[in-house]
Amino acid sequence: MLTAGMVVGVVVGKLLDQPSAVACCAPIQASALGDADARTLARGFAALGDPVRLRLLSLLATSTDGAVCVCDLVGPVGKSQPTVSHHLKILREAGLVTAQKRGTNNWYAIVPGGLDALRGVLNSPMALAH
Repeated sequence: MLTAGMVVGVVVGKLLDQPSAVACCAPIQASALGDADARTLARGFAALGDPVRLRLLSLLATSTDGAVCVCDLVGPVGKSQPTVSHHLKILREAGLVTAQKRGTNNWYAIVPGGLDALRGVLNSPMALAH
C-alpha cells in the first residue's frame, strides 16, 4: 500500500505538504500478490491509463514552482475545470499527487517517488540482481 510520510516542498514562497510514496509490495515476479496489494496497485496503474491524467502528471512533474493551481491546468489539457478536478482526484486517490486548498483554489503537486513506487513492483528479481 502507498503510505505517506511528510516532506515539505517550496511552492511560490509557501509550503505544500507532500506525502512521499513507499512501495507497497515486492516486485510482481518475486511472490504472488495478496488481494490488498493487488487492489492498491490496480488503483495506481488504472490512474495512469488515461491520456489526460498522464498529461496532468507530466505538467505537475515539470512545474518549476513545485505545485500548480488547478486553474492553470485547464488550458494546457483542453478540458473543463470540473473534468480536470475529477482526473486530479483520481491521481490523488492513487497516491500520485497531493493537493492543498488555498483560498478558493486547490494546488496540486506530484508525490515524490509515486511513479517510482509503481515502477518498482514491475522490476523482476533478475533485473534487481544485476
